[in-house]
Amino acid sequence: MAETMQFDLVSPERRLMSAEVTSVRIPGADGDLTAMPNHAPLITTLRPGVLTVETQKGVEEFVVTGGFAEIGESLSVLAEKALPRADVDQATYEALVDEAHRVYQVTKDTAEDPGLVDDAVKLLQDMVAVGSHIGLDPKSPSL
Repeated sequence: MAETMQFDLVSPERRLMSAEVTSVRIPGADGDLTAMPNHAPLITTLRPGVLTVETQKGVEEFVVTGGFAEIGESLSVLAEKALPRADVDQATYEALVDEAHRVYQVTKDTAEDPGLVDDAVKLLQDMVAVGSHIGLDPKSPSL
């Protein structure tokens, strides 16, 4: 029997998963990482991407838009928004991109710090990239 750790994925709307897992691939803001049992303690922020969870029963994928992960003896992911990959169709994906584009527009129009605008552009680009990653037609809003 493979070694496992407790994993919990929670969004503001609901708990999406709570299970013993063998590994979780996390779209970290500073780069992707894989958490496995006995991983060094770490807290990281999430970027828009696909969170891949491996259990002894198989693999489950979730699209996340941001949040953070806390790795210790267990792994907790608190996502801004998370959806099972199977629930993300073209219309749902486009709505997520539109929401990221609105955030970019507001930031561009109101932020005095250019770094905040750069961060909003990066988040929008990451959200657009999710479409290609999960096999949908990417939507490219104008910047």
